[in-house]
Amino acid sequence: MQALAPHVQTIGLFAGIGVVLLVASLIGWTLKLTVARNQSHGVIDNLNTRIKAWWAMVLVIGIAFLFGDIGIVLLFAFISCVALREFTTLTTRAGDQAALAACFVLVLPVQYVLVYFGWYGFYSIFIPVFAFLCLPVVMLAAGNSRCFLERVATLQWGLVLCVFCISHVPALLSLDIAGYQGRNLLLIVFLVLVVQSSDVLQYCWGMLLGRHRVAPALSPSKTWEGLIGGVASATALGAALFWITPFDPWQAALMALAINGMGFCGGLVMSAIKRERGVKDWGQMIDGHGGMLDRLDSVAFAAPVFFHLTRFWWT
Repeated sequence: MQALAPHVQTIGLFAGIGVVLLVASLIGWTLKLTVARNQSHGVIDNLNTRIKAWWAMVLVIGIAFLFGDIGIVLLFAFISCVALREFTTLTTRAGDQAALAACFVLVLPVQYVLVYFGWYGFYSIFIPVFAFLCLPVVMLAAGNSRCFLERVATLQWGLVLCVFCISHVPALLSLDIAGYQGRNLLLIVFLVLVVQSSDVLQYCWGMLLGRHRVAPALSPSKTWEGLIGGVASATALGAALFWITPFDPWQAALMALAINGMGFCGGLVMSAIKRERGVKDWGQMIDGHGGMLDRLDSVAFAAPVFFHLTRFWWT
């Protein structure tokens, strides 16, 4: 498989994903007809909604791949913009319009321009250093010191999560890995596919075997059985996908285990924030399935870990 040209690997992988989604759609349709008898059914309806969301995600990512690096960078810049809007809508207070405008109009575009040009020495510190230090100054200009630390920390946290962390997905394109030139797009596929598969498989295992909740106060649907079964299955998937990465099978398995663990932690952290704010979802962008952050909270936590592990050991 390693001898195949990069575009052949990419087309073959997307074709395989399409076949899997088609089979999943047929299974969901059959369950809806036979088990639910075309009536409302929480588990089956949730499963079918997840499958539809996967179809949409694969289609959008596939179209972005057709435009190369610029398409991927623009796609994730849009994702960051939507995610940051969801986060700030739910968490920030009124009166910080200037700081919010700076985040959307200045910080977010600059971060993705730096990522596009592969300036690691700058995009790796632009938000955690420069934006971190400058945002409080911008917020001071409004002359409002009420809950100042909370307001600043919330906006800084949103920037790091929604822009800095997510921007590490397209940043994978800039890694110079010996013998892997021209295949970096497949690293993005590996990351997104493994982490998102872990989410779905945790849900499926939890529905089948789930008995003991991991954190009942935060996310009643997450169980130890679902966590172990989902992470183990997605880790096996990661090992099976070693051929699209620069990793050996055991290395791919360890990388998959690391990002699946981070993805699960991301889901719990974001659930805690939603619980504290008294809402179920971050938004309504995906019909019946919440907002952008509801789908990409695990990827946001996993992406920087995957990027830096890959950069440290393989470049």
